Amino acid sequence: VVDLQGADEILVAGDLHGNLDNFRRLLQVADLAGNPARQLVLQEAIHGPHRYPAGGDRSHQLLDLIAALKCQYPRQVHFLIGNHELAQATGRRIAKDEVELNDLFTQGVRTAYGDRAGEVYAAYLRLIAAAPLALRTANRVFLSHSLPPLSLMAAFDPAVLERDESTDADWVPGGAVHALVWGRDTRPATVAAFLQKMDADLLITGHIPCERGFDSPNDRQLILDSLGRPAAYCLFPADRPLTHSEL
Repeated sequence: VVDLQGADEILVAGDLHGNLDNFRRLLQVADLAGNPARQLVLQEAIHGPHRYPAGGDRSHQLLDLIAALKCQYPRQVHFLIGNHELAQATGRRIAKDEVELNDLFTQGVRTAYGDRAGEVYAAYLRLIAAAPLALRTANRVFLSHSLPPLSLMAAFDPAVLERDESTDADWVPGGAVHALVWGRDTRPATVAAFLQKMDADLLITGHIPCERGFDSPNDRQLILDSLGRPAAYCLFPADRPLTHSEL
């Protein structure tokens, strides 16, 4: 978990899945140069619907842009990995409409980078490995891609999120990292138990598609979806206590 310090405001987006147009709109809203006390949180960049004519998924382009943005604003930009980054990094099959997304992603990297594809792909894996699993604000808002289901909550060890490096066992089904990014249990009891473990009051996640771009399935959680239209983001103050309705 990375504690977001020195921020007056946080702008957090939901799943992007390679949507460069929505990413550009987020950058315009964030205006990081004009708002040095504002921090931007992006999540789930890869495995999108956009394809190269020669074959392959173009969502790696968003990883390129996020990496460049992080270099430009190292203290203001944060990239949260999701279940799709986890699947790509571990090689565990993930499919949509009977299409294997990991293979499409690597094919897109080969299409774009040719002989340098292996080198670039290795850099993507290092970026995913270095990305934080969760963020916590000074006013007790917790940001993660999702949360573990109630069935795994008792065994979920928050200390895993505090370590500099996770283990292979954390990244596979039954492990803490896998549970954190794959869970879809938004029942009030599950969210309350998770927030108690994480010592936080409110939760902002992605992972679940939302017809309106966002959803509020309980009185302590906000889900954001930044992929399609309508798409949503949340811009909230980080320097004072907040209620769920304010989020």
